[in-house]
Amino acid sequence: MINRRDLIKHLSTVPLLGGFLGNGTAEAAGLLAKAPVRNLAKELGIRTFINAAGTYTMMTGSLMQDDVVATIQGAAKEFMMLDEVQTKVGEKIAAITHAESAVVTAGCFSALTLGLAGVLTGMDQKKVEALPHLEGTGMKSEVIIQKGHNIGYSHALTNTGCKIVQVETAEELQKAINEKTALMWFLHIQSDKGQIKHEQWIEIAKKNGIPTMIDMAADVPPVENLWRFNDLGFDIVCVSGGKAMRGPQSAGILMGKKQYIDAARLSMPPRGSTIGRGMKVNKEEILGMYVALDNFVKMDHKKEWKIWEDRVATIENAVKSVKGVITEVTVPELGNHTPTLKVSWDAAKISLPVKTLQEALRKGNPSIEIMPAENNSLTITTWMLKAGEEKIVASRLKEELSKAVV
Repeated sequence: MINRRDLIKHLSTVPLLGGFLGNGTAEAAGLLAKAPVRNLAKELGIRTFINAAGTYTMMTGSLMQDDVVATIQGAAKEFMMLDEVQTKVGEKIAAITHAESAVVTAGCFSALTLGLAGVLTGMDQKKVEALPHLEGTGMKSEVIIQKGHNIGYSHALTNTGCKIVQVETAEELQKAINEKTALMWFLHIQSDKGQIKHEQWIEIAKKNGIPTMIDMAADVPPVENLWRFNDLGFDIVCVSGGKAMRGPQSAGILMGKKQYIDAARLSMPPRGSTIGRGMKVNKEEILGMYVALDNFVKMDHKKEWKIWEDRVATIENAVKSVKGVITEVTVPELGNHTPTLKVSWDAAKISLPVKTLQEALRKGNPSIEIMPAENNSLTITTWMLKAGEEKIVASRLKEELSKAVV
């Protein structure tokens, strides 16, 4: 029998963490769960809901697995040196992802800022403390991105003081590269919105001696993406940890070439006088992120996919029985790559604005969240559902749509 003291002892020995949790996780989690837990959601009047929408930050991402929670609880009982935790866990993550080095960050957005900071400063402490003030420091000051990739997340790059330079063609890209160019940034989920694809982006960057970074925040599954972009030759790769991998919602991973990861860590806690001081990641999150990643890589993804498809089929079959409802199942290619059900209806046969339906589901018991779309339609994903919740979603959707038939 594994007791709490043994759990804490093993958790404090970071290199052994993966092996230990793989053998005794369920038992350890059961022991930790024996302590009475306050239902703060009920106590504070916070609405909980069935998540049929997806891994949205506003909906608190995903739910951590039991052994991730057990890891966090166990790690909270011992002191550790933060840098040592990052180094040991980083070595494990790098090995899994085919990277030279890795570090756990405060989400993917934080990884973008810190990764660029590492490119700008190198190991120069004076430059680290100067950010985000670049003038007079000798640091470069421009990041090149494709116009179609320039959505809100690029703000993470300007946090360093850099200016965004937009291009559309390979010719424009080559002309835009100059002595001020610090980085070429690529947003995977928008890769179909740009003319320059991954390989050509890397090729042009390498020819000109410019480091590359790719943002793949929500772009697992497929699991292979965790090492695909490292293998492809991107110098820095950034990913969210609290989505499909089901790590802590506030965690992410910065990985890639060792020289940039080492430099990025100079702008991270526990160090002060840096732009990253507020991007703190505690030991519990770092260890939890490692366990989540390890679990995600080792899981049976074909089996998981079949579960998602079966859940979608349950919901689809229920709503299709309502006159005027049309359904379609698709799989987004670049991000949130899971079976996705689109439900739409003929307004002449069903008088129900999608916003009204959304509110009815939200205010029901249990509460359900879906994503409204255009023209009397909505989308549903099932990867964040707990077992059996697909039946509740199917029943409630059918009920609300049936009531509105004219």
